[in-house]
Formats: sequence, C-alpha cells, structure tokens
Amino acid sequence: MAPRRPSPQTMAVLASLAEDPSSWTHGYDLCRALGLKAGTMYPILIRLAERGLVETAWEQGPVQGRPPRHLYRLSPSGARFLTEHPGQVPHPAPTPSPSAPPPRRSLGTAPA
Repeated sequence: MAPRRPSPQTMAVLASLAEDPSSWTHGYDLCRALGLKAGTMYPILIRLAERGLVETAWEQGPVQGRPPRHLYRLSPSGARFLTEHPGQVPHPAPTPSPSAPPPRRSLGTAPA
C-alpha cells in the first residue's frame, strides 16, 4: 500500500515553516498566517512532529501569567520532504486585509 499523500493544509504548514527554517514559530502564528483553525493546525503539527518532519520545543522564559507554549520549526527531514514533493506545495491564498470590510450583497439578489 502506497503512503498517503499529505493534505494541502499539511503541505501549506510545511511550506510556511520552510520560509525561515531556522526560526521557531508558535502554532497560533501559523494558524493566523495560513487561515487554519486550531482544530486543524495542531493535529497536523502533532503528526508532522511524530514523523520527524517538524521539530518541537517548549518556549523558554514564558510571559508571566501565561503557561509556556510549544514552538515549531522545520526539521532537516521536513526540508528534504519538501524538495522531494515540490508539486504538492500549494501556493498560499492571499489573506484579506484586516481593515477591509467583507463584500456586501443585497438581500433578494442571487450571487453572480
């Protein structure tokens, strides 16, 4: 049985971490950057860490009043995986500007 192809979301997480592979990133920052919900992001990060494609560490010197958080970065195996699967890396969708209002539709008209 052939290994299962990674989802577009999984590939987007790897591609995002590959933008600066030596930097540690919080899962929350990845959620915001990729527009994924925590219920999608954290299972992906856990699977990637279990497969050795992502390294994890606990935050050092957490902010007072807040528990320490996990940090993530691309492992050398993850970087190799991306180079071996270049056609599967999705192009990121443009993220809407936080100040831009959502598009408006009139009631009673069908969408175009």
